[in-house]
Amino acid sequence: MSNIPDDIYTEPENSPDTLANLGPLTRLAGEWASDQGVDINPKADGPERRVFREHILMEPIDSQANGPQLLYGLRYHIHINTPEEKITFHDQVGYWHWEPATGLIMQSLAIPRGQVVLAGGFAKPGDKQISVEARRGDPRFGICSTTFLDEAFRTDYYRIDITFNDDGSWTYVTRTDLAIKGKTPAFDHRDTNTLRRIAPPKPNPLALLSD
Repeated sequence: MSNIPDDIYTEPENSPDTLANLGPLTRLAGEWASDQGVDINPKADGPERRVFREHILMEPIDSQANGPQLLYGLRYHIHINTPEEKITFHDQVGYWHWEPATGLIMQSLAIPRGQVVLAGGFAKPGDKQISVEARRGDPRFGICSTTFLDEAFRTDYYRIDITFNDDGSWTYVTRTDLAIKGKTPAFDHRDTNTLRRIAPPKPNPLALLSD
């Protein structure tokens, strides 16, 4: 919010139906899968390219209020492995949020190697592309890591760009600038995939109670 009101306590009227109020995030709701993901990651002897399988669950949650700030969102879980290995290659949980009053979109994420990110951007309902970004040291949309990651593989910048395709799928490209110990310049770590829906979203709990 760019203009903080004098009354920072009173919560606004909200809708019980999150799916009807997700704005540009509407097309992310549901269960998704793909086996065509591509990861470019750093190794001691140079960049490595890996193809991966990805499963994403995006579940609508009840609206959330910070006083007058009203958010509608999705709770998500991403699980990734590779064709040659059944073990987990990447696991991630978090939220996507939309603030209808301002157009703010936010992604929060946590990975079990000791890193959390809150990324932000702006979008309008019906946008075919959305983006959020975060920077290390930003007190609002920033990146926080363990001591080891911060000193050996420091993430200075994070960005995800999502394109909603005409066939109902969506494509993302994530970029992270990694400052690797003993090497310059920063490594341009990228992931991309196109996800296709395998199950529709379920209504949020309050919407089910309101039926």
